Amino acid sequence: MSITFKELAKKVLKEEKKPLTAEKIWEIARQKRYDKLGNFKGKTPWRSIGARIYVDIRDNKQSPFVKIDSKPRKFFLRELTSKEDLRKIEEGANVEVERPVEVEPTETKYSEKDLHPFLTYFAYAYLGVHTKTISHEKSSKKSYAQWLHPDLVGVYFPIGEWKDEVIDFAKEVGTKLIRVYSFEMKKELTFSNLRESFFQTVSNSSWANEGYLVAAKISQDDDFLSEVKRLSASFGIGIIKIDLEDPDSSEVLFPARFKSELDWETINKLSTGNRDFREFIKRIKIDISSKEVRKEKYDKVYETEKLKEDLKNIKGGSQEFSIY
Repeated sequence: MSITFKELAKKVLKEEKKPLTAEKIWEIARQKRYDKLGNFKGKTPWRSIGARIYVDIRDNKQSPFVKIDSKPRKFFLRELTSKEDLRKIEEGANVEVERPVEVEPTETKYSEKDLHPFLTYFAYAYLGVHTKTISHEKSSKKSYAQWLHPDLVGVYFPIGEWKDEVIDFAKEVGTKLIRVYSFEMKKELTFSNLRESFFQTVSNSSWANEGYLVAAKISQDDDFLSEVKRLSASFGIGIIKIDLEDPDSSEVLFPARFKSELDWETINKLSTGNRDFREFIKRIKIDISSKEVRKEKYDKVYETEKLKEDLKNIKGGSQEFSIY
C-alpha cells in the first residue's frame, strides 16, 4: 500500500524530531528512500508536501501538524510540541521549537595561525595552489586600513602543465597565466561571528581572482548553512572547511566566483603597506620568468601525518608548532 504526501511528512518529522521545511522533508525522504513508498509525481514534490500540510492545518482542527513561523517556514508534529509552544502557536505568536541555541565560538587551544598549515596542505594537494602567509605585524601603520590584509594569499601556476613554448606564447599575446587567491582564516563559524567574518573576507579579497573564508568548525544548523549559501552566492566568496582530524577530508563547501580582472589599485596598496605581500608579488614574477616554481619560497607543505602529530601536541599543550 502506497503512502500519501502527508503520511510521508509525518513519518520524516517523527523520526527527525525537529521542525523542518517542506523541502528538507523531501530531501530526507529521498535520502531514506521513502520516496519509493508512494506515487509521488511532479517536478516539485516538496511544494506538494507544503501545500498538503497547509490545507490540513487550515481545515482539520485535529491536524497532526503545526506551522512554525520561522524563515524559511517550517512544520512540526503536534504530538512532539510542548503545551506551552502549542498555546503560542494557536495564539499566532512566533515560536521556535527545539532550535539549537547558538553560542559564542568555543575556546580552543589552537590559534588561527596553527590552522594555516592545514589550509596550505589542502590548497596545494587539491587546488594546485601555493600559499603564502601574510603577517599583519609587518604592515606599515601609514597605510593601515581595517580588514585590508588577508591571512594567506595563494597562486596557481600552469608551470609543469604547459610546455615552455606555450607559456612564452601566452605571455606574448597577453593571456593571463596565473590565478591568485585570498584566504581569511577563522577557527569557527557560527551565527555569532558569520557576518563580521564574511564581510571581512569580502573586504580583503576584492583584489584577487578568488576569495575564500576558511574555518575548522562550521555550524551545521540548517538556517545557518542556508545563510552561508546565500551570502556566498551574493558576493562570490567561497567557503572551505578544514578537517583537522583528517586533512584529506577538508573540502570546498561553496566555490568562489572567479573574477577575471584583478584590482590593481588594491594590489599596489597591499604591496606598499606589507612586506610579505610585496615579496609574494615579486616571487610570482620571478617564477613565471624562470618557468620554475621555487616551492621553498612559499609556505611549507607538510605531510598529513606531521599535521596530525602537531595538532595532538597543541591539544595536549606540550608544544606549539611554527608555521614558518
